[in-house]
Amino acid sequence: MATGQMDLFGGVKLAEPEPTTTVKLGRKAVQIPLRKKRREAVNRLMEILEKLEGKDICIGSYDAGGRHFWLDNLKLQRLQLEWHPIRLKSDQNYIPGVIVLWGSKSAAVRIFTDYLVAVREQEYQGYWHYLLDFHNGFWQSPIDNFRSHYACLHITRFKD
Repeated sequence: MATGQMDLFGGVKLAEPEPTTTVKLGRKAVQIPLRKKRREAVNRLMEILEKLEGKDICIGSYDAGGRHFWLDNLKLQRLQLEWHPIRLKSDQNYIPGVIVLWGSKSAAVRIFTDYLVAVREQEYQGYWHYLLDFHNGFWQSPIDNFRSHYACLHITRFKD
């Protein structure tokens, strides 16, 4: 600077704040950074699915919106993965909108990642269960009125 004043932000890259989603329940409101949680959960899910590719799995779900067990113990043999939009290996911030799990005999399950908030692992008697949690606001105040407020998709990997 020609004026001789110090520049406080010269050479410092300012970061944009993480956008938050506001969820209201009555007079109370909460702002949740869903994009950060979603990014962490999707990255963890992608790691797990890449390990499971080519193996046999069973997949099931629980939906708290009245459609209980709409998918229960569907066996996907020789799991194959498909990412939408197409994944570039060099992109570190890649978050797929849809993950398609293909099995033999044209069996397929689509996972929409827009409300994915957590991926949990449980081991029970040698079987691995991967639980995917989807949240859509509160029961009375959903973010999307066409989806239930909570759903869980579970992927089971059996012993080798």
